[in-house]
Amino acid sequence: MSALFEPYTLRNLTIPNRVWMAPMCQYSAEATGPAAGVATDWHLAHYAARATGGTGLLLTEATAVSPEGRISPWDLGIWNDTQVAALRRITDFVKGQHAVPGIQLAHAGRKAATDATWRGGAPLAPDAGGWQPVAPSAVAFDERHPVPTELAEADIRRIVGEFADAARRALDAGFDVAEIHGAHGYLIGEFLSPHSNRRTDFYGGDFAGRTRFALEVVDAVRAVWPEDKPLFFRVSATDWLPDGAPGWTADDTVRLAPLLKDHGVDLLDVSSGGNAPGVRIPTGPNYQVPFATRVKTETELPVAAVGLITEAAQAEKILANGEADAILLGRELLRNPSFARQAARELGADVHVPNQYLRSV
Repeated sequence: MSALFEPYTLRNLTIPNRVWMAPMCQYSAEATGPAAGVATDWHLAHYAARATGGTGLLLTEATAVSPEGRISPWDLGIWNDTQVAALRRITDFVKGQHAVPGIQLAHAGRKAATDATWRGGAPLAPDAGGWQPVAPSAVAFDERHPVPTELAEADIRRIVGEFADAARRALDAGFDVAEIHGAHGYLIGEFLSPHSNRRTDFYGGDFAGRTRFALEVVDAVRAVWPEDKPLFFRVSATDWLPDGAPGWTADDTVRLAPLLKDHGVDLLDVSSGGNAPGVRIPTGPNYQVPFATRVKTETELPVAAVGLITEAAQAEKILANGEADAILLGRELLRNPSFARQAARELGADVHVPNQYLRSV
């Protein structure tokens, strides 16, 4: 059997194959009013196309746990019941295609309130639809971004509660996997890294302090997320800062992984970067896979690999070599929603095909 098309079971959930869709922001929800953060027809069409294409697990774009937690005003949200109803329409369709719907729960922190990427992604002033971002420390991401408001401990506890509330709503919306977004320089990742976390209190300083918020969020979500459903955590394995500069490193990621497992995380989604501007990232095929492999070989936490994985044989080799447990595809699934079906044909494997598309097999 092809490793890429072998089912994968976590807790009581079996995902039909290892071709998974990475979270990718669409910036296509309404920005204001009662429909703010609500999934639209665009989102239904977007996720439906990948589900009918044979993708085993579909993770939504970063879905904000609060209005201030959005990356942009056009992000999906899950802070009210109107949003739940719209997401249920998507999860019902995805399940009907024998695929698994997952949701990424997120708070953008100091990188919140920005424009859509196709308009440059610049920070938005309040009079242009933006708002004041928050962060572990009053340190701006770069010279374009405003200085965020440093979170008080009471506000940190409130946000932990917002993640738990979002997880409850995600369950009501029909999701079978929840992923906590701790990567790419957003709020949880900001707490993890000494590059962005300059606190000297309970939530800063040493490794234990800087990881405290992440573990509290995991605990809060795991407490309301059913025992039979898996919980993922997305991490940036490194800030890509030069040696000697204070930042999050691959060694830190390996050290964090067993703690996440002890707190109920079932799989680590291993990406990198996003917390420090202007760094040199040596991109290329599989460039992030070694970070996932380190976690897989040095800890007991399963991992998914992501990053310039674009071909079926490439993905198959990563799994067959034991470098990861699953493959997350981003841009390649934007280019080709039916990647999984084509990969199955190339690898001599089986994948679900809707009756309406059987003529294409």
